[in-house]
Amino acid sequence: MDQSGGVMEFNLNQDEKKYLLQLARETIKARLFGRPLPQPEAISENLKTNTGAFVTLNKNGRLRGCIGYVVGLKPLYQAIQELAIAAAFNDPRFPPLEKEELDDVEIEISVLTPLEPVKDISEIETGKHGLMVRNGFYEGLLLPQVASEYGWDRETFLSETCLKAGLPPTAWQDPRTEIFKFSALIFSENDGKR
Repeated sequence: MDQSGGVMEFNLNQDEKKYLLQLARETIKARLFGRPLPQPEAISENLKTNTGAFVTLNKNGRLRGCIGYVVGLKPLYQAIQELAIAAAFNDPRFPPLEKEELDDVEIEISVLTPLEPVKDISEIETGKHGLMVRNGFYEGLLLPQVASEYGWDRETFLSETCLKAGLPPTAWQDPRTEIFKFSALIFSENDGKR
């Protein structure tokens, strides 16, 4: 939290973003070819920050793997290396990445702000906020870019997040369902190439 009680703005400069993207790619490449993993280092104080993050792999514009931490469990640079491996080889929705796919994969990183409870759904801005819903043992999360990619309105985004959690699409209306929002700093290897 910042002094005003709002969520602190976290930012990375171009060198930090480039470093994290290269670290993710080199880590995946090393695992694919059976080489030792790169030994990451914090090139700045920002990269030592414990913050939630996701690594997303897209192949030909389609999701190929996405794994992340909602909260900061370890320094960002260490998290990105672990998440790159997890997204490439351990996402249960996809088979492990193959060597011949590597050149077709674009890496995207999302660095998350802390979760904020939603008191009224009017607080949710599609395209700006990601969502997490929780009801009992069921929990699901969708990153901010998902609503934009599919052109969803607020209610559709809430329903889809509930479905991701394994809940009925209307579960967001259940008073027992907790809804959280967050923002993300999103950057990818294709930034500036489009």
